[in-house]
Amino acid sequence: MASQTQPTQQSQQQSNTQTTILDSANFPDYEQDTVLFGQFLQEHQINVIDNTNNNEDDDDGGEYIPTADNSNIRRIPCYQALLQRVRDRNYVDPSNPCDFILEIPLSELVEWDAVRGEELANRCEKNTLRYHQLFCKVIDESLEALPMSNNDNGTVRRDTFDILYEQRLTQQQARQAARQAAAGEGEGILNDEANANNNNAGGASEEFPPLLMRRYELRILPVGRAGTLAPFERQQRSPQYNAKVTSGVSLRYVRSRSMGHLVTIQGMIVRCSDVKPSCIVATYSCDRCGCEVYQTLQGQREFLPPRTCPSDECRDHNNSDSLVLQTRGSKFEKYQELKLQELPSQVPMGHVPRSMTIVVRGELTRLVTPGDLVSVDGIFLPQRLAESGYRAMQAGLISTTYLAAHNILVHKKSLDESLVNSLTDAESQELNLAIETVSQGNDPVGTLSAAIAPEIFGHDDIKRSLLLQLVGGCTRKLPDGMRIRGDINLCFMGDPGMAKSQLLKHVATLAPRGVYTTGKGSSGVGLTAAVTKDPLTGELALEGGALVLADRGICAIDEFDKMDEGDRTAIHEVMEQQTVSIAKAGIVATLNARASVLAAANPLYGRYHKRKSLSENINLPNSLLSRFDLMFLLLDTPDVDHDIALARHVTLVHQNEGLKKPKDKGNKDDDDDSEDDDDDGTVVVTPRILREYITRARRHTPICTEQVAPYIVEAYVSLRMESNNNKKRIQSDQTAMTPRQLLSILRLSQALARLRFSDYVERADVDEAIRMTHCSKASLEQSENNNDGSNNNKKRKHQDVSSKLFSMLRDYHHQTGDKIGITVATAMAIRKGYTEDQLQTCLEEYEQLSILQLTPTHIYFV
Repeated sequence: MASQTQPTQQSQQQSNTQTTILDSANFPDYEQDTVLFGQFLQEHQINVIDNTNNNEDDDDGGEYIPTADNSNIRRIPCYQALLQRVRDRNYVDPSNPCDFILEIPLSELVEWDAVRGEELANRCEKNTLRYHQLFCKVIDESLEALPMSNNDNGTVRRDTFDILYEQRLTQQQARQAARQAAAGEGEGILNDEANANNNNAGGASEEFPPLLMRRYELRILPVGRAGTLAPFERQQRSPQYNAKVTSGVSLRYVRSRSMGHLVTIQGMIVRCSDVKPSCIVATYSCDRCGCEVYQTLQGQREFLPPRTCPSDECRDHNNSDSLVLQTRGSKFEKYQELKLQELPSQVPMGHVPRSMTIVVRGELTRLVTPGDLVSVDGIFLPQRLAESGYRAMQAGLISTTYLAAHNILVHKKSLDESLVNSLTDAESQELNLAIETVSQGNDPVGTLSAAIAPEIFGHDDIKRSLLLQLVGGCTRKLPDGMRIRGDINLCFMGDPGMAKSQLLKHVATLAPRGVYTTGKGSSGVGLTAAVTKDPLTGELALEGGALVLADRGICAIDEFDKMDEGDRTAIHEVMEQQTVSIAKAGIVATLNARASVLAAANPLYGRYHKRKSLSENINLPNSLLSRFDLMFLLLDTPDVDHDIALARHVTLVHQNEGLKKPKDKGNKDDDDDSEDDDDDGTVVVTPRILREYITRARRHTPICTEQVAPYIVEAYVSLRMESNNNKKRIQSDQTAMTPRQLLSILRLSQALARLRFSDYVERADVDEAIRMTHCSKASLEQSENNNDGSNNNKKRKHQDVSSKLFSMLRDYHHQTGDKIGITVATAMAIRKGYTEDQLQTCLEEYEQLSILQLTPTHIYFV
């Protein structure tokens, strides 16, 4: 039996040994990874595009690589020049020295060695915090091995920590010499090692921490993320490299299995704390013996200062409370907390958006503002609710999570930033060609406006106004400090089912900083700003609302009429001065809210009551309505031709899943002109083309010339007099011409000039702006005309466009009794809200009836 059990025991021992070997193979070998990363720093090279005008990096020691297009490409060592610069303290700005930034893209590890580098990148991505410390240790050793270069004056740059380090080494040598003389060489070394091991209570030690001498920030970037700082800003990358870049995942997809991993999260910043100094190494000096003690506090929120000095003299005499914090000898870094929230498109139906705390340090602070869309690369880590005290005892084992940021990629902040820098050369050329084709077309405004919500039928003038709102006018800042608003505010009112909410949501998604909210679900504090308590310091702080988050963007407010009166008054200041003034809880501040307001409201009785006046249907104060540049009233009136075209459009959209637009040339009315023009074009305006076109248009700041300014004055005075002299209809405050309308005409004219890529406003832009203003008022005046039951109004209602234009020309002829110039007739028609094509059609019809006689310059009545 003994002979049978002996082989069994041996086989079990062998299997256990093999299991141990297999298990140990799964664990990383940190010593081997240290050597491997050191080889990576010494051997890795990258291809850079050589700039002949920049002689700063001529001594990189790289070799030129021959290429087919004869481009200047060199292959240089990646980190050697940067490490030498860190060693020499060669700051970019000597007057404002800051830490150097070393980026370690994990993709470069894979490029360096496809086998060992990829394995090291995978281990680093799964245990980033540990490998961050390991990489810093390797870099510190590499910096110590490099020689220091002299300055221009022949000296070596030294700072406070250099002097402190030299003093510390001198003290250690003197103390070691005293111990060797007192107790012998061997015993002194043993006692010194024992003291070093036993004097670490509370995290305090006499050893000089490497973190105190570290003058760089190490950032680890995930696979697919390219470096943006030296030396990667000139790196030549293949087109396949950009395809691997990820924008990030939602917060709800980061689970417990990602703890300690390097993850990429995408979301919106909703709160930013103040930047405060965070102590990472605390230096103490003893008043009794003069010894210096260091306490490493990196990554800690709270700490307990040591009470006893760890030196032999103080320990033998039992001295306590003799340590004093030396602020100048300690090291601080910038610290800021961000609150990241899920995007509305990432939240499933019926769920609440999740949020997470982002901790940023060093030069990553002050990079974002509330409302920015960002992708954050960082380490997903746990954090106790409290380090000590009653809260820690009450919390128990419960911990919260946060993200230690290593890289922040801010997406397009506003329409002023271009997308060309993030595209390849082929994509940039294709985008430039498409924009050039649209700009040189017959009607670029109509082509671009048709690309706004193409699934919605009609509403051409409304889509034009939305395009002008996205472009905006020019904000003027006068020498005396007064600021004239350039953003355009719009308001849609009308019956339900007229696609008002769909237009608002589409524009909110089209704008880079678009915020969509509803009137009933928003309060005055939620729209402007709220006073909250900072969880970091416990102090009161301001948290911006929807209008502040939409700074330099568009804030779409649906159900505008459902808001409370007290909450609605908070928007008055934002719509004109574009600021939010707060004076509460001891905080007096003024926040920027440079946002365009896009509002949609329903009538007071659900649907528009035609027997009541406009002011009775719309329960909004005149002081608020006057701040809107354009107001459109959308009524659901039955019309056979319009209903047929609408039904065909809706069915075709459902058949083609919204990829094509209908071509209904048989039933062409006034609302379909721009869509027909867009169908005839060769360029399909995608949202990317539309955003880039608007971005390039906003670069221009058009001004009114001396020839156009008198024309604007004359047009405004005539419209003002016409509004006051028209007593045949009921005059309401909503349709009255006010001085604010003059600024509205100027803003619309500037937006139209921007769409032409021009720096000057022309008369055609002013005419189109007046036509848009007249169209918005005509929709309001039409409702008032419907309230009057006279026969004249009934006949006027049934008149077509040609009859209205002929009546206008006939009245002008009766007043002047002379021939009418073509230019005068065109200006009159445009001011009344008609187009040149409609006027030309009217003249041709009445010329065939032998009522009018036309010449190239004048119109004669027969």
